[in-house]
Amino acid sequence: MYLKLHSQGEYVFDHGWAQAYERAGGRYYPKLQIAVPFTPVPGPRLLAPDEGLRRALIGAAIALAEGNKLSSLHVTFATETEAALMEGMGLLRRQDRQFHWHNRGYADFDAFLASLSHARRKAIRKERREVAAAGVEIETFAGAEICEQHWEAMFGFYMDTGARKWGRPYLNREFFSCLGAGMASRLALFFARREGRRIAGALNFVGADCLYGRYWGCTEEIKHLHFELCYYRAIEYAIARGLARVEAGAQGPHKLARGYLPVTTHSAHWLRDPGFRDAVERYLVSERAEVAEDIDFLEAHGPYRQGD
Repeated sequence: MYLKLHSQGEYVFDHGWAQAYERAGGRYYPKLQIAVPFTPVPGPRLLAPDEGLRRALIGAAIALAEGNKLSSLHVTFATETEAALMEGMGLLRRQDRQFHWHNRGYADFDAFLASLSHARRKAIRKERREVAAAGVEIETFAGAEICEQHWEAMFGFYMDTGARKWGRPYLNREFFSCLGAGMASRLALFFARREGRRIAGALNFVGADCLYGRYWGCTEEIKHLHFELCYYRAIEYAIARGLARVEAGAQGPHKLARGYLPVTTHSAHWLRDPGFRDAVERYLVSERAEVAEDIDFLEAHGPYRQGD
């Protein structure tokens, strides 16, 4: 649990809540945040072996927020079970969606393509051909193969994307070297080369049964390169290693056409001010309905063959 003075690096966005509360004369920051920093990966957040202890953890966190007159407590990317427990304790439940690829025992990438509709299969093959025709070659480095020159390149790609997309990259160069020193066996880097130069890179974390796509960047715009490096290569890597799924990060309805299906994510929120809590609760009721409707629509228009 962290005491935070901003809402960066969370991927469950409450900037609008903060602005509304402060316009009304309140002080939103600092707030309490229970999360894995910079990581939109769903998983356990209350690390206790039974429900009684999990309730005690949340009760203690609320007491800490109340005792210090903090505006709020946020538990992001929790499990569905945890979210239900916290909702029962009076926290507000929030839902969103991500897109995950699921391995159905595919022998190779062609077997995955065979499970798609004809139109999607044709489109993906065309995208991959166009990337190859642009003179792009893909490199993969994992574990002990990764060295400092790779981190230097990856940091450059990260900074380029961060500067263009977020405006404020928050990880420094040393962070990437620390990743390599501390957990190289759980890392995979995909690079794109063109005319002898690395022009793009994607950083992935390798879990026990999942490949987690995190940062990517490029210094040369090549049509469809993002899809090739971040989605298709991730699928190939997962199939080759028998991983059950690929989680490609937050947002991105465009992932649906590449075989990634919508899944619901969960968070829980405690707000100290009763009036503010009521306003946010009304918003979350409508937001949950919109998310559920959106997921139903996306599932009905998925890329897989009918009946698969």
